[in-house]
Amino acid sequence: MPHRRTQPIRRKVKNWSASDSAELYGVQDWSNGFFGVSKNGETTVRLVDSGGEYKNVSLVRIMRELAERGTEAPVLLRFRDLLRARLDELNRSFADAIRKADYNGKYRGVYPIKVNQQRHIVEEIVSYGARYHYGLEAGSKPELIAAMAYMKDREAFLMCNGYKDDEFIDLALMGQRMGMNVCLILEMPNELPAILKRAEKLGIEPNLGVRVRLSAKGSGHWSESAGDKSVFGLNTAQVIDVVDHLKAVNKLHCLKVLHYHQGSQIPNISVIREALSEACRMYIDLVREGAPMGTLDMGGGLAVDYDGSQTNFHSSCNYSVEEYARDVVEIVGEMCTRCGVKHPTLVTESGRAVTAYHSVLIFNILDVTSPQYGTSLPKLPENPSEVLLALDETYRMLTRKNIQESYNDANYYRDTLRMQFSYGNVTLRERGIGEAIYWHIMGLIAHRIAEMSEIPEDLKEVSDNMVDFYYANFSLFQSLPDSWAIDQIFPVMPIQRLCERPTQKSVLVDITCDCDGKVEHYIDREDVATSLPLHEVEGDEQYYVAVFLVGAYQETLGDIHNLLGDTNVVSVHLENGSTVYTDEEEGDCVADVLSYVKYDAKELVQRFRRLAEHAVEEGRISPRQRKAAMEAYRDGLQGYTYYEL
Repeated sequence: MPHRRTQPIRRKVKNWSASDSAELYGVQDWSNGFFGVSKNGETTVRLVDSGGEYKNVSLVRIMRELAERGTEAPVLLRFRDLLRARLDELNRSFADAIRKADYNGKYRGVYPIKVNQQRHIVEEIVSYGARYHYGLEAGSKPELIAAMAYMKDREAFLMCNGYKDDEFIDLALMGQRMGMNVCLILEMPNELPAILKRAEKLGIEPNLGVRVRLSAKGSGHWSESAGDKSVFGLNTAQVIDVVDHLKAVNKLHCLKVLHYHQGSQIPNISVIREALSEACRMYIDLVREGAPMGTLDMGGGLAVDYDGSQTNFHSSCNYSVEEYARDVVEIVGEMCTRCGVKHPTLVTESGRAVTAYHSVLIFNILDVTSPQYGTSLPKLPENPSEVLLALDETYRMLTRKNIQESYNDANYYRDTLRMQFSYGNVTLRERGIGEAIYWHIMGLIAHRIAEMSEIPEDLKEVSDNMVDFYYANFSLFQSLPDSWAIDQIFPVMPIQRLCERPTQKSVLVDITCDCDGKVEHYIDREDVATSLPLHEVEGDEQYYVAVFLVGAYQETLGDIHNLLGDTNVVSVHLENGSTVYTDEEEGDCVADVLSYVKYDAKELVQRFRRLAEHAVEEGRISPRQRKAAMEAYRDGLQGYTYYEL
């Protein structure tokens, strides 16, 4: 498919630099220092060479080198250095806070596999995190089975949440017997009898925890994960029942963990502090009830500043990792010291905060369309109608002084033209010419109001409507499901030509042919933007756009809408100054995604072969043409589900 614009206008803009682009896209605000813009106008990622030296590597260079190796866009890039850096930052922040506050307990991080279950990510977290005794959290039997295979560190926690059948419980208890630091967290009231029964049968003293349902609510999209409406966790009455049950069977010594989960992506630190104070109060009283305890697990919630605003907006957060760690340590330390309770081991299940930064989705732009038709006004037909003449005059007479009047007139004449067309008084050609003139008027108005300090209220929508649609080679539902489902805002920007000012107000549209298949919200310094500044695509240029911070949830939540499957995936790091590409995974082929919805590729080939042979018998195609059709069909089954060059 050729790259084309219906309105190919090239505007040269002077006095624009790479730093201007970095500021426009807010790179320094959301990147956490991991991404930048080079002087030659390319987006870069900060990686660590094998000698420990930091280097900025061009994403354009990476895409070019991958293309040379046969890996095309769309592609998901994973950077292990960014994953490691986040583990370092989280653990270093808690270590510093513990030292400065004279806290007598330890910090042990736990990674919830549900955030991104990909094997390479779990392996990297367990391997690199071993220096911090970093553990895993499993919320289902498949996750538990995956996690147990990697639990070599006896100090690292394996937290077991979610519904637990007898097989789940037996696996966890056997892991404990093998020396793993397994904790079975009670999520529901009826789990305790089942766990005690299986433990007695296996002759094991289980390590138990209890998930409490706090009265303090969360904030952001997942505010209902805490509070009285929370679907998981025990209320205070049920917690006391657990304590009494354990006392009755002489098993209170098994209760060692208090766990709570306030929700994902909590943007407001004051909400975190409130919940922690309530949970710590419960922890202290459980110790007073006679339970040994020893561990306070705060679950997830550590937010990522997706939009870089450093506010309590749902796509941001008004605190840093350092502030988060400092507040947690201070609150727990002060409350426990005041009540004479030993400082517990602190556990967080930060998944989003650990994995979000390390993945970047890059895709190419296939086509661009604009609501404006042609570079000049269309020629009026002979004997034009009065409405066409009025529209044409409105365009020619438009000035800054009569901009409001011209806007009103243009809408009136456009609506009149459409009404006359419905009555059969205007031809399709006349309506098309009128629509083209109308959009030229809107374009001129948008240009005029861009120069105005104050914009009339009903003219604000003009600029919003004057956007180009950039058709991007990806599926929103497969690769960015949170953007579609919960209006999550991800940083989006081109990775090239950043020494040029982007002149086009654009909306990214995927290739799913679905009206919801577009990115509708973008980062803006003052508010949520409805369009993204992009450059005009030139000829057959490979113009790449990247979506950042997609390492959490997006891979595992994605679906195969329109049967568009997983993208190509490549892990990237540096060795001796050279870029190294590992763990390359080919994206789904057509046969793969068809198998997910229960089609058999061999059966499909047989069915198509019968149809092709029937066409030969009817004389519609020749045997040679049948052969070509069969080859094309087989090649199609093995092809990438996305657009291939």
